[in-house]
Amino acid sequence: MALEDSDCCSRNMCGNLRPLDIKIIDCNQTEVMKLSRPLACQGCCFPCCLQTMDVECPPGTVVGRIEERWSILTPKFDIKNEAGETVLKIKGPICQCNCCGDVEFEILSADGKAKVGKISKHWAGLVSEMFTDAENFGINFPLDLDVKVKATLLGALFLIDFLYFEQK
Repeated sequence: MALEDSDCCSRNMCGNLRPLDIKIIDCNQTEVMKLSRPLACQGCCFPCCLQTMDVECPPGTVVGRIEERWSILTPKFDIKNEAGETVLKIKGPICQCNCCGDVEFEILSADGKAKVGKISKHWAGLVSEMFTDAENFGINFPLDLDVKVKATLLGALFLIDFLYFEQK
């Protein structure tokens, strides 16, 4: 289960750009992972303060970071390990509209040349898409990928959801 920790003022004033912590809890109600995102602007007009999210697993131990890269047309993110080295990249589509189809964000190798996986926002049907704020995501990556990088990719999924699919 994922639980958001943010204040009422931030949710109402900053919308999907609000600072937040997300606690990932297992079936024994133990916090196994924490995602932290500070307040930052979004868009091509503000290349000096792009989105970031730190991933702690277990809470208190940073295992990775997601950093938005400046881009005019397509969403781009770097997946970094605990040493701050880029281990993967994510590139999104020009249009994040999901009219009758899935929206896919490609997970690329560190050099950006080879596709190694994807994060997909699945089309849930017209009624669900129009009248609810619920989304269905899928994530694919190599089985032999380091578990810390897998945890960071899960954090990237949450960041992508907040930035592109949460109602503003």
